[in-house]
Amino acid sequence: MRRPFLVRYGSWLCCGLLCLQQAVGAEKAPAPVVMPLYPVEFTAALVAEGGKESVRVTDQGEHVVSNVHLPDLTVYLPARASGTAVIVVPGGGFRELWTDHEGHNVARFLNEQGIAAFVLKYRLPRAPGSRYTIMGDSLGDLLQAVRLVRSRAAGWSLDPHRIGVLGFSAGGQLSGLGVMNSDSGIPDSAREIDRTSSRPDFAALIYPGTFEELRLEANDPPLFLLCGSDDRPEVVAGITQLYLAARALKIPAELHLYDRVGHGFGLRASNTGPVTAWPRQFVDWLVVEKLLEPR
Repeated sequence: MRRPFLVRYGSWLCCGLLCLQQAVGAEKAPAPVVMPLYPVEFTAALVAEGGKESVRVTDQGEHVVSNVHLPDLTVYLPARASGTAVIVVPGGGFRELWTDHEGHNVARFLNEQGIAAFVLKYRLPRAPGSRYTIMGDSLGDLLQAVRLVRSRAAGWSLDPHRIGVLGFSAGGQLSGLGVMNSDSGIPDSAREIDRTSSRPDFAALIYPGTFEELRLEANDPPLFLLCGSDDRPEVVAGITQLYLAARALKIPAELHLYDRVGHGFGLRASNTGPVTAWPRQFVDWLVVEKLLEPR
């Protein structure tokens, strides 16, 4: 007499577990949103003078942004937060921004690992007719991005001590400059965001542009460095010198050089060979450095 009950109970339990598994599997990260870096009164005159930004699409379907006067962050929050956040900084020679393979593709991958990602759109000093500077405006945008993310860490379920930068080419150079020129905030400032530290807790520089001067200090954050061996000689030499300088100061640093790989590979579906593993190696490095909990 009890067997039918057990069968019915077992069927209900299996059905319930299946529904639960489907519900968990259906959990999705929120859609990305765009957030200005500065209050509108800061950028209104810049936009009025410079006009709207422009976007071109390459033959491969990739988006390239130029004429940036309204810096912003595209916010990618994972379905289940790990507490770690990465500001992704696209490259483009400070003339334009390749926002897909060096931006949004990377952000989506990081989200799949439980990492919050923020794609930075920064001002471009080498664009035609630009009045901006790298050390003033581009660097200012990067440091503002770090401050902004850290100031909202609680609302985004982030650990304020696990906020880093990941930059490509010119964006890698900018990320390195951010490490060398950040500050702990202005204690007596009236605005909370200005009292917030702009120091990244880690930095990943992917085939970065070269630095006129390496201003590293012993307490600088860990570095993940990567490029192709067939990149421009100055890029390979520069990233190697950066690694050696970091190790001399006992800054945790890891260097990857991929043979027969050139510049600008980023994260593309068309990538082949060992270089396709670099995003996974970056995540593994975060775990090793105790900047990300293993999943």
